[in-house]
Amino acid sequence: MKAICISATASNQGKTVLTTALLYHYRDSIQPFKIGPDYIDPQFHKIVCGTPSINLDRFMMNKKQLSWLFNHYSKKEVSICEGVMGFYDGSDKKSSAYDISKLLKIPTIILLDGSGSYITVSALLKGLKTYKKDNTIKGVVLNKIASQSHYLLIKNIIEKDFDNIKVIGWIKKDIEALSDTHLGLDLNDLSKIEAISKEVLINIDIKSLEKISTISKQENIEYPFKKVKKQKAKLAIVNDSNFSFLYHDNLNFLKEIFSDVIIIDSTNDEEIPKDTDIVYICGGYVETNKAYEKIKTSKNFKKSLIKHAKTKRVYGECAGLLYLGQSVDEKQMSGILDISFSKENRFQRMGYYYSESGLKGHAFHYTKAKNPENGFDKLSKIKEGDGINGSFQKNKVYGTYLHSMFRGNKKLIMSRLIL
Repeated sequence: MKAICISATASNQGKTVLTTALLYHYRDSIQPFKIGPDYIDPQFHKIVCGTPSINLDRFMMNKKQLSWLFNHYSKKEVSICEGVMGFYDGSDKKSSAYDISKLLKIPTIILLDGSGSYITVSALLKGLKTYKKDNTIKGVVLNKIASQSHYLLIKNIIEKDFDNIKVIGWIKKDIEALSDTHLGLDLNDLSKIEAISKEVLINIDIKSLEKISTISKQENIEYPFKKVKKQKAKLAIVNDSNFSFLYHDNLNFLKEIFSDVIIIDSTNDEEIPKDTDIVYICGGYVETNKAYEKIKTSKNFKKSLIKHAKTKRVYGECAGLLYLGQSVDEKQMSGILDISFSKENRFQRMGYYYSESGLKGHAFHYTKAKNPENGFDKLSKIKEGDGINGSFQKNKVYGTYLHSMFRGNKKLIMSRLIL
C-alpha cells in the first residue's frame, strides 16, 4: 500500500494546500487522515475527495488502538495523513506528526518555505532531521518558490547536504487559484479545487512521491478496545451545519453498539422521534449570529428535545452543551439545563484536557458558564490539576465542554450513553 504524512515546520506553511491537491488528484482511491483532534480539516478532506477523514490522536488512544484504527480504515490504495502545526509540535502529548508517523511507520514529506532564502532552508532541514534520530522524514516539497532556478538552487544544496532525502518538487508563491479564496480554499466550488490541485502539483514529481510512500501494511491487528455490548436502543444524533463536529469513527462506533442510529438536522427543524431512547448533540457553532439564525426558529426540534429530556437521556458536547443551557448572552437556548453562558473575546479553553472524573479529551471554545459552580468535573491541562468545572447535568441530561473519542472510552459510553 501507499501511505504518506504531510508535515511542515509550523502552521500556515501549506500543509492543507498540498494535502488538498493530493486528495483531489487521488480522489477515487484515497483515504484521508488528520493527526490530532481537529474537526475542521477532516470536513475539508471529505468535501475534496468524498471519503470521510479519520482523526489519529495519540493523547486519546494508546499505541495499539491507534495502529488498529489506521489499519482498519486504510482500505484504499493510498492513505494520506495531514499533520498538525509543526512536525514535532504535540510531542509532549505523544500526538505530533513525528509521533504518529513513527508509530505507524509511514514516511513524511516536509514542506519547507523557500521564500527569501536558499542555504538556510537546508539548515532548517538539518535541524528537523537531527532533533530526533528516529524521525520519518523522507522527502521535501519546497513552498513559496519564486522560479525554477530558485527551486534548483535550494534543491542542489539539500541534495549535497543529505543523501537520504528526496526533493520531490516545489510550489510557486502567489498561486493564482488561491488568490480569491478564504484561507486558500473554497470548498463550495469543486472546479476551484481542481484548479488548485493542478497548479499545486504541476511541479511535483508524483512518481517519486509514490515511491517514497510505498509501505507494507500491518495485517491481523487484534481489536485493542474494551468491547461494549450491543444495545437494543435508538440513538438520535443531532448533526448538521450547526452541530457539525462529529468524528467519523465515533459515528461508526455508535452504529456498532446501537441497534438503530438516526441523524437529526436541527437547522431544518426536524423533530426527535418519540421512540428515541438517547439523543447525542454534537459540537459545533450555535453561539455566533450566523449559526443562531439557523436554529432560533426551529421550534419543532426544540419542543421535541425538551419533551425527550424530561424522562430520557441526552448527551451534548460543547455547542450541544450550550444549546442545552438557558442562554448564550441574549440568545435563548432550549432551557433544559440550569446554566447560562457568555461569549468572550478570546478562547477560554484550547487544547488537551484531563477531567476530574478520569476522562481525556480536548476543548476549544470562546464561551464560559456564568455560574460554573453549578457544574462539576473540572477540566485541567495536567492530570489531577486544579481547573474549572466543565460539565453540567440535570436528571438524565448531561452536557460537557470536553470532546472525546468514544471507541477507547468505555467509561464515558457506559456512564453517559448507555441506558
